[in-house]
Amino acid sequence: MLNNTVCQQARLARDARFDGLFFTAVKSTGIYCRPVCPARAPAEHQVSYYFSAAAAVAAGYRPCLRCRPDSAPGSAAWQGSQTTLQRALRLIDEGGLQQQSQAALATRLGISERYLRKLFQQQLGLAPKQYALTQQVLFAKKLLHETALPVSDIAFQAGFNSVRRFNDAFKQQLQLSPTAIRRRSKATNDCIELELSYRPPLAWQRMLQFWQARTLDGIDWADAQQYGRSFSYLGQPGWFDVAPWRANSLKLRLHWHGKQGLFNLVQHIRRLLDLDANMLLIEQQLADSPLFAGGIINGLRIPGLWDSWEAGVRAVLGQQVSVAGARTQLNRLVQALGETLGTDKKLFPTPQALLSSDLQMIKVPNARRDTLKALAQFVIAQPEAEPQQWLALKGIGPWTVNYARLRGLSDSDIWLGGDLGVQKALAKTGRDTDNSSLAPWRSYATFQLWFSLGD
Repeated sequence: MLNNTVCQQARLARDARFDGLFFTAVKSTGIYCRPVCPARAPAEHQVSYYFSAAAAVAAGYRPCLRCRPDSAPGSAAWQGSQTTLQRALRLIDEGGLQQQSQAALATRLGISERYLRKLFQQQLGLAPKQYALTQQVLFAKKLLHETALPVSDIAFQAGFNSVRRFNDAFKQQLQLSPTAIRRRSKATNDCIELELSYRPPLAWQRMLQFWQARTLDGIDWADAQQYGRSFSYLGQPGWFDVAPWRANSLKLRLHWHGKQGLFNLVQHIRRLLDLDANMLLIEQQLADSPLFAGGIINGLRIPGLWDSWEAGVRAVLGQQVSVAGARTQLNRLVQALGETLGTDKKLFPTPQALLSSDLQMIKVPNARRDTLKALAQFVIAQPEAEPQQWLALKGIGPWTVNYARLRGLSDSDIWLGGDLGVQKALAKTGRDTDNSSLAPWRSYATFQLWFSLGD
């Protein structure tokens, strides 16, 4: 757990592993910084520590223009201990309070609005709406620094309904005007380039290897340094690629022409890349397990997929076959039903496309086709349903559901004990352990076991 002593040591050492896990607010200047800020470290009696940028803003501090807290990795200090709060944060980052009221969000989470406010106050020190507004403003600040988008476009992309509302919120939250920090970028509006920071370590090459073995023609691609994929977001198609850039950051090149929703889209991409994982905490717990007495792969994260629908289809066609075999069937599906983007890219087939096809292009038993159609019909009827509800469908069992939660939602606590690869890895270690001791990070343990087969 983070405390003042740990925070002091981390900020004085400028330890990047703590970047985004807390922020240092300097009382004498009214500014808050990341622990990696290159500025001269203030005396301890002059600082206060906050575990989110939103909490520092709520306390009256403005962001440092040198270390730019808007570029820090997402704070994940509470993840794993508060499942409901973790889900609430994910939904808010995906636009949950832009599209619905706070009461509706609480209902979606299955809790009362009062309890939702209590969770945020206890863990973050501010209300859900305050958190959401600060996240929007900080993302707008990032766009002002790193892109050439007009201020009016930035206002809408950050989730504001008017430029006036954006200007008022920006000045109130950051005590700065948008034009005061405007920095022109060489990037054009056809390609938005953004820096995606993360806390080290990151086993980028290992993740690329995992994606490379599972890429689908026109859907996603990976080479020695770069990963990219196509997608559709808010009805607007696009594609992106990411590659290492500066220390502890990736460069995102995004081609998407939506007029609103960029903030939520970037958060979605960060989830897919698992850039906000607290590897310091996760690896400390895994290393303590007898299962990994031989050591772990540092920086190994969850290589995600676009959504649970895509992950579900991949899982159904991956049942009881090799990775290469599943890939062959998926490529046939994509080539027949995927919408074409330009000359070399396609979108992953929609539930509607699968439901309207006889699926004869894939060489699988008829029961497998029926399962895909049932899944497509269910997702069309209940698009917000959790994968756990798929268990009611014939042909879908716990492995399929857990795979969809693991890669489609980046759930941190999925144990694929029934997976053949995991079983082989467990046999290779010669150890038997209670996987409950690995909670809430069993997804990372699963990937550690998968990758150990290749060593």
